[in-house]
Amino acid sequence: MFGLRRRGTVPVTERLPRAIGRLIEGIAPRAERAAPQQRRHNPDAVVDCALYAAGVRRPGAVHYAEAARAARRRRGTYVWLGLHEPDRATMRSIAQAFGLHELVVEQTVEAGHRPALDPTGEVTRLVVRTARYVEHEELTATSEVVDTGDVTVLIGPWFVISVRHGAAGALWPVRRDLEKRPAVLREGPWAVAYAIANRMVDEYLAVADAVERDLERLEEETFATHPSAEIAHFYQLKREMVEFKRAVLPLSEPLGRLIDHPDMPAGLLPYFADVRGRLARAVDRVAGFDDLLNSILQARLAQISMSQNNDMRMIAAWAAIAAVPTVIAGIYGMNFTHMPELEWRYGFYGSVALMGVLCAGLYWRFKRSGWL
Repeated sequence: MFGLRRRGTVPVTERLPRAIGRLIEGIAPRAERAAPQQRRHNPDAVVDCALYAAGVRRPGAVHYAEAARAARRRRGTYVWLGLHEPDRATMRSIAQAFGLHELVVEQTVEAGHRPALDPTGEVTRLVVRTARYVEHEELTATSEVVDTGDVTVLIGPWFVISVRHGAAGALWPVRRDLEKRPAVLREGPWAVAYAIANRMVDEYLAVADAVERDLERLEEETFATHPSAEIAHFYQLKREMVEFKRAVLPLSEPLGRLIDHPDMPAGLLPYFADVRGRLARAVDRVAGFDDLLNSILQARLAQISMSQNNDMRMIAAWAAIAAVPTVIAGIYGMNFTHMPELEWRYGFYGSVALMGVLCAGLYWRFKRSGWL
């Protein structure tokens, strides 16, 4: 009976492996569909892309590849592509569309570059450091005062690509303001380089104004009647000033070379000259802030040294006053049989009075000399 089976049925020993196999096959595709796929590029890096012709932005949104093809075909048209922290995959795609060198891609992806001007074929690479003042109620040993980043501007014959790293130096106000000046936009991609450099120098001056207020507060604190003994926030501001100097001071040389660039439109020379003049003012202010901060820090250290000397003098004065009764009591505490005034009836009161007179005299003397 158990050896027989009905026609069309499959034994359990054969059905179980098949069922398990189908179950695994059913789970595997679902697992593959549920697994998140790795992003091969960063489309969010593209902040804005627009075509400009005769100083006017062409309406409508356009992909950077389509914009590149359109700018190549139409004379007097150029594209401005704005990026924020793109990855290598995105930059390789952009490099293919705009014909960029692979070294330019590697340099653009990395952050933390110092101000520079490097020509690579028909493309000129301009690096500008960004700066932003971080608001704070009071300066502490851990306060962040200046936040910096960098903007790389790739200037070509029919395109300009701006790549920003860091939170500081957003470029949407630059695009908005520049689109209101068609006469400047008409000068081509170099007009965008001018607008970005102009914006960064404005930010330097704004940060300098805010840092000056911090220095004024430190100066008031230093020369207050009862200054604080803490000086860690002085060194913190000094560290922040070093970072600010690294952003501002090295830009003078690349900006001067940029003005002398052979492809620079003559109509933009006065604008770049104005930017260079204001940058020189920012450099002078930052250098002056550094000297002023050093002077304030030296004055504070001198005050601390004087305060410590005053404390030592006060301690020495009180020690001298306390030495008088100690000496007298120590002498009469010696266990000798024959000592003067031991049998005097008023010896105790006389010694106490002598201690009081001598201590009062020393106190008056030290008070008059400024030790107490």
